[in-house]
Amino acid sequence: MQHRPLGHTGIDVSVLCLGTMTFGEQNTEAEAHAQLDRALAAGIDFIDTAEMYPVPPRAETQGMTESYIGSWLAARGRRDRVVLATKVAGRGEWINWLRGGGHRLDRRNIESALDASLRRLSTDYVDLYQLHWPDRETNFFGKLGFSPALEDDSVPLLETLEVLGDLVKSGKVRAVGVSNETPWGLMRYLSLAERHGLPRMASIQNPYSLLNRSFEIGLAEVAIREQCGLLPIRPLASGCSPENTLGGNGPWGRASPSTSASAGTPTRSPSGPRPDTLILLAATGWTRPRWRSPGSPAGPSPPPTSSAPPPWSNWRRTWRAWIWASPTRSSRRSRPSTSGSRIRLPEDKAGAQGPRAPPGD
Repeated sequence: MQHRPLGHTGIDVSVLCLGTMTFGEQNTEAEAHAQLDRALAAGIDFIDTAEMYPVPPRAETQGMTESYIGSWLAARGRRDRVVLATKVAGRGEWINWLRGGGHRLDRRNIESALDASLRRLSTDYVDLYQLHWPDRETNFFGKLGFSPALEDDSVPLLETLEVLGDLVKSGKVRAVGVSNETPWGLMRYLSLAERHGLPRMASIQNPYSLLNRSFEIGLAEVAIREQCGLLPIRPLASGCSPENTLGGNGPWGRASPSTSASAGTPTRSPSGPRPDTLILLAATGWTRPRWRSPGSPAGPSPPPTSSAPPPWSNWRRTWRAWIWASPTRSSRRSRPSTSGSRIRLPEDKAGAQGPRAPPGD
């Protein structure tokens, strides 16, 4: 198993990371332990979880994922062999039962969330502590069409970063990162860290796949130039991957037809080399396809040398057309007029001296 450095932290992580958000919902505790054992045996020593897990989030199951990992660590005694990452949830009315409601990325909430996570994980520190999503109103979880709030009451980024800095000093956290963040948010965190001597964001956990390459637009350059490693989530596009389609089952559970050269009739997609595994490069801004033949479990083989178009080329165009024609894709929404009104943004720090830097610096 290859390893990559996690930013400037001095921590090396395996290129594959075990996501655990099904532990407690789709997987029992015994199944969770079996998956953790198998991952570690394969050289995967990077484990990612969150206080909100499992998903879908429910008050009855919240925290079970961390508890299952904690019981595994207690039973196996392998804490020193794994890099453990977890997350603190941002503001969201859809999980108003979390931490008694009113959860924000302020000092009280972050410290309370971390202490609860440490108890469930049966450890006294985490290697990577991440902000699951921003406290401010912005675009994440696939939202399109940015509509800024006229009054922004979010927790200032500097306040959040100062809390994380204190947790690093206390030894409860080794490194910090963000998730579902925007280019503006990541650059502001990095700028504030440099200006105030606080911990830099070591990683960003955002979606990236063949179907969702939005990371390349604004965040890839930041990740590479600032050495803030991408931890790509949903690399197989939540099941809508070439593997599912080319293997004979489309995203809706039916065969994906292709044209037979000999008979001219629809058939299942041909077997043969196909991209069925995406390797997660945790410390770089990229995922890349690896190849193997279905009947060759020994390992990856070189990609095909045929000059013919790749078998998923038509599939990608079809998916792009479907996405743009999807009934779930909302039309441009009416936005409140901002004429004559100044959009108020939270100050970096209450009582900060001197002029405030303009947004996006």
